[in-house]
Amino acid sequence: MLRFEHVSFEYDQETVISDVSFHIGQGEFVALLGENGAGKSTLARLCNGLLKPSVGSVLVGGRDTREAKTSALAKEVGFLFQNPDRQLCQETVRAEIMFGLENVLPDDPDERERRLEEMLGLFGLDGGRAPFGLSRGERQTVALASILACRPRLLILDEPTTGLDYRECMTIMDIITAQRENGATVLMISHDMEIVCDFAQRALLLKSGRLIGDVTVRSLMYAPDLLGEASLLPAQIPALAQRMGGAFPDIFSVGDMVSAVKGKVAS
Repeated sequence: MLRFEHVSFEYDQETVISDVSFHIGQGEFVALLGENGAGKSTLARLCNGLLKPSVGSVLVGGRDTREAKTSALAKEVGFLFQNPDRQLCQETVRAEIMFGLENVLPDDPDERERRLEEMLGLFGLDGGRAPFGLSRGERQTVALASILACRPRLLILDEPTTGLDYRECMTIMDIITAQRENGATVLMISHDMEIVCDFAQRALLLKSGRLIGDVTVRSLMYAPDLLGEASLLPAQIPALAQRMGGAFPDIFSVGDMVSAVKGKVAS
């Protein structure tokens, strides 16, 4: 679904992305990780043609982003900004969701209306509300609803849970997971390793614009050298398991820990 082939990107004569290659298949949920300034947001913008590679190729569904129109790629790629206020532009929630649908389905008003109502119901949104009168979490939800209404095959999520409380975070992540289960591909930028552990299966790690790791999330939690190079810490449960020594190997989740403790008690 998404392929980078020896991609480099320069901005103002400075290399931001350097010789990055990877492939993400249809239906994968991949986390893009690294410290601030590692190049994650730049890489995300290369995925939908907002930025074009200086060297190499970015392929979305087999189409080269340097040759395809950004408007055409937008039908395949949904991009959720970290700050929803950079994305919202209409006076009502209904108009916000309909805005993208009118571009994707210009000749099918019945299907546009059906998808609009589907999104309002799925997210529990009031279509008559003004987006900028909503809370930060609600605005993020409206932005996501406007993207999902267009049914993109690839979702690029730039810190989708920043500023959200736990309930809002879980609502958004559960809906994103459902999209993946229905065939969508997800690439998510995040600093929240708990979210990464709970939802992603694979991790790409950037440092100074270079790809330094392409591993499963489970193996990453037990790779201290790689975590350290990317300026990351493991999630709480794997970190606790490591502090407890070899008695609890390969613990990844609360369920794993509970099962392991029960096994120790029983024995």
